[in-house]
Amino acid sequence: MSHPPPPSRPAPERAPGTGALSHELRVWWDALAAVAAGIVAMIVVAVLGLWAAGADALPSGAFPAVVAATVVTAVGGTVEVSGGAGFVGRTSGGLVVVPLSVTLAGAVAVAVLFLLPLRHRAVAGGTELLGRVARTAVLWLLAVLIVALAARHTFRISLGEDFIDELGEALGATPTVGFRAAVGPTLGYALLWLLVLLAIATAVSRKTPLPSRLLRFQDSVRPAAFAMLVVLFAYVAIGLIVGVAVALSRGHADRTVAVLLLGLPNLAWMGLGIGLGGAWEGQVPAADIGLPVPKPLAAVLRENDGGPATLDLASLSAHDGRAWLLVLLAVLALLAAGFVTAVRSPADRRHWQHALQLAVAAALTLLVIGLLTHVEARFGLSLLGIGDLGDDFGGEVTLQAQLPRLVGLGALGGFLAGFLGSLAASRVRRRGEVDAPPA
Repeated sequence: MSHPPPPSRPAPERAPGTGALSHELRVWWDALAAVAAGIVAMIVVAVLGLWAAGADALPSGAFPAVVAATVVTAVGGTVEVSGGAGFVGRTSGGLVVVPLSVTLAGAVAVAVLFLLPLRHRAVAGGTELLGRVARTAVLWLLAVLIVALAARHTFRISLGEDFIDELGEALGATPTVGFRAAVGPTLGYALLWLLVLLAIATAVSRKTPLPSRLLRFQDSVRPAAFAMLVVLFAYVAIGLIVGVAVALSRGHADRTVAVLLLGLPNLAWMGLGIGLGGAWEGQVPAADIGLPVPKPLAAVLRENDGGPATLDLASLSAHDGRAWLLVLLAVLALLAAGFVTAVRSPADRRHWQHALQLAVAAALTLLVIGLLTHVEARFGLSLLGIGDLGDDFGGEVTLQAQLPRLVGLGALGGFLAGFLGSLAASRVRRRGEVDAPPA
């Protein structure tokens, strides 16, 4: 004898607003994941790079603070250097440099995890996208603030002469140097860094939906932006291969690894600019200091015994004829970018439109490279009026791009490559094309 089934219980009612609360928590979790991944990626790369450079041997347990300072500079922050030597001396200095290997690791991690929840969606509302950006920015500023507060340390320095060190101790003027992140400027630059990164990532990714008001711009922005991004990553990959080969075949492998983990994009992207005819102005102290750069580049910077030097194709080739390979590499890279731009664009675009799009993208790319490869490092000690903060006991290292020349040649090269790449792509099926109906 079969028993009738038990009466079904009504499903519990979901509390009003539960779905909205769940969505809000999920969005905050997505933002937290992107921020945490970016900070962790930068810390890991900075630790490995500084360890290879020997910074773990710094006195007074300074290594964690140096790692934090490296992360601060990687997001555009400012590190101030100061110190003192009792009543008879003072130390002063500053550091402006972006370790782009650390920056790139964090940028990739943040961008990938920020875009991941938006992939494979047909459309995204402007309010939703701005909300995700705002949540990510809030958590990002909080994380950068914690890192910036950790980026401070003070330790004693040696002048390299026993007599001067003993004199300083006798006079109570033992020189000390300390560094700390400038919290206000660091937070400002870090916020700008994040907003630019998210804008570029959203503009480049074809699988990320745009608000309806921006859809008309995607066909004119995304192909060229993606092409130039591919060029930048290709240069980093080539530089990595060359760097690994140098580390395996020559001495000082630890120094080479340190350069790769801290400044590989700095050198690789400068190679792109120089190959296109751009130039940098640099200056290093007359004293023999070790520069973590290729020998031809260091030789150019030392040519004028501490005076300004121009770093371009002519000056590099005077020390190493292989520098002309940078021209060939830059030409091939831009032609490939022009081809990719045309192939990924709608079929009804004309050659001059592709050329104009790539010209703008290349000019902006070279502008960013010029701004990010700026270096300014200064430190000096004045003891009883001797040294004057930059002579025997100090020095200055600077490197800055000639931006008008760099951006102008980038735009010209991008226009020509975009036109030629469009001609080459005319024989390739493009987006939006269909086969002609049979006769």
